[in-house]
Amino acid sequence: MEQKKETLLEIHDLSVSFRMYTRALEQTQLRVISNLHLTVRPGQIVAIAGSSGSGKSLLASAILGILPENAVVQGHLHYKGQELTPAMQQRLRGHEIALVPQSVAFLDPLMKVGAQADGTLRPRPAEKRGKIFDRLHLPPQTPQLYPFQLSGGMARRVLVSTALITDAELIIADEPTPGMSLDQALEALRMFRELADAGKAVILITHDIDLAVEFADRVAVFYAGTTVETAPAADFRAGEDALRHPYSRALWRALPQNGFAPIPGFQPYAGNLPQGCLFAPRCPYKTARCERELPPVREVRGGEVRCFYGA
Repeated sequence: MEQKKETLLEIHDLSVSFRMYTRALEQTQLRVISNLHLTVRPGQIVAIAGSSGSGKSLLASAILGILPENAVVQGHLHYKGQELTPAMQQRLRGHEIALVPQSVAFLDPLMKVGAQADGTLRPRPAEKRGKIFDRLHLPPQTPQLYPFQLSGGMARRVLVSTALITDAELIIADEPTPGMSLDQALEALRMFRELADAGKAVILITHDIDLAVEFADRVAVFYAGTTVETAPAADFRAGEDALRHPYSRALWRALPQNGFAPIPGFQPYAGNLPQGCLFAPRCPYKTARCERELPPVREVRGGEVRCFYGA
């Protein structure tokens, strides 16, 4: 495992559950994230890939401390070597840790776009904002517009700018590019890359593996609320044989340029998870041990894999 002193953010054995009530008014807990590991270093972009419902966006909320009140968080989150407590999350949120939210509904409909991009920084960094808006191909009049006057792609680029304009050490970008043209998406990712190259850290949550691996340093693959593999982005570019987990290889084969091969079966529902390896019901290599035991995280060929047999 990577050493804590070398990391900006370290997550170990993270579990997130939600208190719920059955029809008989009995309280139960629905575990959505379990045994999740992730390490983020300064100067890196870590892309998080996986199907919908695998816990990617929920992780962002857990890091920022913006989960609903019925959430139960267990495990270890450390930022710069210190436990990431609720008080620390509140202090860092929007300052040292910035979020590019997935939904454009995060924009305040009653506030002009320029003021929202500037945030709480004083004095307002109009010059810096102007340069960022230019690079994101936003028209000169954009700062004076309200969110309802923006197209979907423009609103998405404004959300990206709200994080880029800060001096945050860690930026969490949750699906930042949908609605953008390819050129606009590439420019946004180049800006994230520049921040990382300047010593910042970026968590890039995305469904677009092709774009992610062009800019990321590492890729963490999520499945059913846990990490099944963390690999150098170069391994995804190298091909299926460079990957370690059967699900990562299946994701690679499902890309259009690799045959668009579907993965048989479905990701399990959080309330009905299998006992052992979460991918076992869909894995062509499963054994009785896989169905019985949860595999530990192992270091394999410069990456990490949660599999008894992944190599």
